[in-house]
Amino acid sequence: MFAPRGRELERGWPGRIEGDVVVQLAAQTLQSFFTGGGHAREHAEYPLADVVLLAPVLHPPAVRIFDGDADFRFANPAAIVAADTEVDPPPGASRLEPVRRRAVIVGAEGAIGGFSELVEWTAPELAGEKARDFALALGPVVTTPDEGRPEGADWEHLLALAAANTRLLPGDVIAR
Repeated sequence: MFAPRGRELERGWPGRIEGDVVVQLAAQTLQSFFTGGGHAREHAEYPLADVVLLAPVLHPPAVRIFDGDADFRFANPAAIVAADTEVDPPPGASRLEPVRRRAVIVGAEGAIGGFSELVEWTAPELAGEKARDFALALGPVVTTPDEGRPEGADWEHLLALAAANTRLLPGDVIAR
């Protein structure tokens, strides 16, 4: 997702980076792009230097974070921010610690749509889940499954665990 520099867009536009150009895609969101099979007409082209990269999924249906290979916890989907957002400590905290993770963005029919970076900001001074309930920096880019899978996790296994007894929706974020 991106926006031309100087143009305030709440969620931005989906785009594909090709070298030093961003090609705008005819989809409302990354979720709708994935639901449409990962294909969309192309619109205008913008120099990469003239755009701001935004969180690839601003309002994911759900965010699940695995700390190992079996158990996950839900995170706050309303806490998604762009990767370069300056995050301030929440009230009651004086410092933050980043936990860097790789994430899958779920595509159509519960399949892997792509991979991105996720930083789970934590405030160790706060108790319980409130220590990590305020900011999840996602992005800025999503790489497609054919561009390579990040090492260190069996992503299909994690998706199967996340999908057990429910269904995954396009735009769900699963991180490890």
